[in-house]
Amino acid sequence: MKHSLSTLLLGAAALLSGCASAPKTEHIKNDLRASAYPLVTIDPYTSAWSFTDHLYDAPVKHWTGKDFSLIGVARVDGQPYRFMGDEELELLPVVKTSEQGNWIGKYTTVKPAAGWEKAGFNESGWKEGPAAFGTRENEHTAKTQWSEEFIWVRRHADLDEDLQGKNIYLEYSHDDDVMIYINGIKVVDTGNACKKHQLVKLSDEVVATLKKGENLIAAYCHNRGANGLLDFGLLAEQDDTRFFTQTATQKSVDVQAMNTIYQFTCGPVDLNLTFTAPMFMDDLDLLSRPVNYMTYQVTANDGKEHDVQLYFEAAPQWALDLPHQESVSDTFTKGELTYAKTGSYNQHVLNKQGDDVRIDWGYFYMAANKENTSSIAGNGIELRKSFLDGKTEASKTKGYDKLVLVTDLGGTKNADGHVLLGYDDLFSVQYFGENLRPYWNRKNNETIFSQFEKAEKEYPALMQKSAEFDVQLMKDATRVGGREYAELCAAAYRQCLAAHKLMEAPNGELFYPSKENFSNGSIGTVDLSYPSAPIFLIYNPDLAKGLINHIFFYSESGKWTKPFAAHDIGTYPLANGQTYGGDMPVEESGNILIMAAAIAAVEGNADYAAQHWETLTTWTNYLTEHGLDPENQLCTDDFAGHFAHNTNLSVKAILGIASYAYLADMMGKKDIAAEYKQKAKDMAVEWEKMANDGDHYRLTFDKPDTWSQKYNLIWNKLLKMGIFPDSIAEKEIAYYLTKQNKYGLPLDNRETYTKTDWIMWTATLANDKETFQKFIAPVHLFVNETTDRVPMSDWVFTDTPKQRGFQARSVVGGYYIKMLEEKLNK
Repeated sequence: MKHSLSTLLLGAAALLSGCASAPKTEHIKNDLRASAYPLVTIDPYTSAWSFTDHLYDAPVKHWTGKDFSLIGVARVDGQPYRFMGDEELELLPVVKTSEQGNWIGKYTTVKPAAGWEKAGFNESGWKEGPAAFGTRENEHTAKTQWSEEFIWVRRHADLDEDLQGKNIYLEYSHDDDVMIYINGIKVVDTGNACKKHQLVKLSDEVVATLKKGENLIAAYCHNRGANGLLDFGLLAEQDDTRFFTQTATQKSVDVQAMNTIYQFTCGPVDLNLTFTAPMFMDDLDLLSRPVNYMTYQVTANDGKEHDVQLYFEAAPQWALDLPHQESVSDTFTKGELTYAKTGSYNQHVLNKQGDDVRIDWGYFYMAANKENTSSIAGNGIELRKSFLDGKTEASKTKGYDKLVLVTDLGGTKNADGHVLLGYDDLFSVQYFGENLRPYWNRKNNETIFSQFEKAEKEYPALMQKSAEFDVQLMKDATRVGGREYAELCAAAYRQCLAAHKLMEAPNGELFYPSKENFSNGSIGTVDLSYPSAPIFLIYNPDLAKGLINHIFFYSESGKWTKPFAAHDIGTYPLANGQTYGGDMPVEESGNILIMAAAIAAVEGNADYAAQHWETLTTWTNYLTEHGLDPENQLCTDDFAGHFAHNTNLSVKAILGIASYAYLADMMGKKDIAAEYKQKAKDMAVEWEKMANDGDHYRLTFDKPDTWSQKYNLIWNKLLKMGIFPDSIAEKEIAYYLTKQNKYGLPLDNRETYTKTDWIMWTATLANDKETFQKFIAPVHLFVNETTDRVPMSDWVFTDTPKQRGFQARSVVGGYYIKMLEEKLNK
C-alpha cells in the first residue's frame, strides 16, 4: 500500500475557479477502497453516493440504493467522454411490489408440506392478506402483521403477455433470510441478511416460464429478531437509447473527510473532479447550509489547446421518493448564478415517514456561474442528443424533465470552475406537532438563494479550509491510531454527519437528531446517539447535547412518563413521540447518563447535567434497582433479540450510576457523589464475581462458556472512573485476540457477525497502539474487500466480506473514540 505524503494540486484548494495560481495544499492520500464514495452529503434525504470503483460504472445513488442520477460528460474537440454516472436503466413494473401498487398473497406462519413453492399446491388452509408482510410497528410498508419467526407466502401474478426474450428483474425486500421461487424455480437464497429494494436479473430459464396468464411467485422468510419484512415484484427493462457510451479513464479516487477527489483522462485532456461538503462542526450555520460543491479542473495533457464543454445532468429523483412521481422543473438566472430546479408536483410537506423513504417536498437545485454556463430542463434523450450536436435545447415532458447545466470552456489548455448543488426542504421535521425549519432558516429570514449566494462568495476560502481540515484529520488520527485507523475515520466523517439534521427546537435548544438508516427509520434514537457521540465530543459538544436534548424534553414535558429514558421520539421525519415497538430501559438511561458525564468532561463543568438533574436522578435510581442483573429486555444490539442477564448491559448500568456520581462531584454534591460512586463500586464487585468465566467474562451471567465484547467498559477508562479494575479490560483484550476472524472480532459467541463501531470501542480498551491496531486492521480489510458496495455498514460478518444489514448510519462517528481518548487525556 502506498502511504505517501505529497503536495498535490488536487481537491478543494487547488481548483479555485478563475484562479490560475491556486495555493498548493499539503495532501495525504487515502488509499482505502471505500465501500461507497460520498458525493453530495447534506442530510439523510439529500445524500448521494457512488457505489462503484469508477464514478462512471453505474448511476449515482441515494444512500438507500435508489438512483439519484447525476451524469457528467466532457466533450473534447467534439468527442464525448462520460466521467460520472450512467444513463439509467429504465425499469417498469410488470408485477408490482406493495410500494408500486396493491397485491394480495396467501400466507402461513406454520411450516407447510413439501412442494409449497410449486403451482398446484393446496393452499386452501392458508390465510390471505395484503402485502407487504412485516412488523407494522417498525416497517411502514407492512400491511399484514407478521411477528412470528417464519412466514411462507404464495403470490399468484397475472401477466398480460409472455415475457420470454425480455430482460426481467426480481425486486425484493426482506428482513431477514429469504428464499424466493418463480414458477417453482429458486431465484434467491440470501442466507442470514436483511436488505431492501434488491434487484436480481432473472435467467433465461426463469423468464421462459413467465407466460401470459397466471404465474406463481413463492417466498419464505425467517425473522431472526426485531423487525420483519417481505415484499417482492417483477420489473421489465425498457428499450433504451444510449448516447454517452464512451467513458473517460479514471486514474484515481481519494475519499477524505470533507472532499472526494477523482482524477480522469478524457483523451487529450485530464479532468480533476472534487466533491466538497464543508461540514465544519464549529460553525452551525455553515454545517446546516444545504449546499455542496462539485469542482472541476481541465488540463491539456499534450500541451495543446482543446475545445471543451462540460455537461451535468440531474434527474428529478433528487426531489422524489419514487421514480414515477410527477415533478415540475424550471431554469432561471438570479444574481451571478444560473439555476436549474426540480421538485415534486404535489408538494405534500412532511407527509411521509419511514426508513427507506426519500423526500418528495421542497426543491433540488443545480447552479453555476452564468458567464459560461447555460441551464435547461426537458426531455432527457433530447438533451443528450442536443449536447452531442453542440446545442442546448429540448422539449418539455409531462412531469419528468431532466435538469442540465452546460459549461462552455472554449479552446483551452487549463480551465477550472465549479457547480453548486443544494436542496431547500422548506420544513425539515415535525417536532411534537410543530413543523421545524432547518437551522439555517430557523428565524425564517433566509432563502435558498441567500444560501447559494453565501456558498458562492465563500467558495475559495472554504475550499482552502476544507483541504486543510482533511490533512489535519489524517495526521491526528494516524498519530493516535495508525494509518488504517485514519483512513476509516476519513471515510466515516461525512457519513456520520449526513445521517443527522440540524434544527432549533421551539424552546431554543439545538435539535440534532439522527435518522436510523436501514435499521427502522426512527428519529433521535438514543442508542445511535451514544455510539456516534465521540465525533461530536471532539469537535463541538453542543452538538452532542443536540443529540439528546429532545429526550430530556420528552420526559420533562410530561409526554413520556416512564422512569427511564425513551428510545426515540418518532419515525423520521415525524418526531411526535416514541414509535419503536419496545423499550430499552437500562440501555437508554445508561447511554444518556454516560453521555452527560462525557460532555461534562469535555467542557470542564456539569452545567448541562445540572439543567436536567431531577430527570438524571430518576434514571439513575432506576439503574440502581434494575441495572446489575438486567431482566429480559432489548439493548442497542436489538437485532440479536431480547435476552436477560446481559453482562455488557450491566456494565453500562454500573457506569451510568458512576457517571451520575461523577457529575454530582463536579456540581459540588459531594455526599451524593460518594454515595453513588460506592454503589457503582459495590455493583462492579458483584459483576466480576457473576461474570467471571476464567480467562474471560461471560455474555450473560447465567451461561458459562460464553463471551461478548464489553465495549461499554471504555468509559471506565476514558473518564478515569476507577469503578472496574483495569485487570478486567486487560483480561478481555487478551481473550478477544484469540477470537478474531479475518474481518474482525465477532460481537459475541452466538454469531460470526459484528458491529464495527463497537470494535473501535473495544480496541480502545487496549493499553498500547500496537494492540489497538490489531483490532482495526481487519475492519479496514473488510471495507477494502467487501462485495456489498454501499455506504459503510456497521453490521457485518467477520468470516466473509458481506454486509449483515444497516448502512449509511451515524454510528460510524464512534470510530473517533480513540481520538476522543487523546482529547480527554490532555
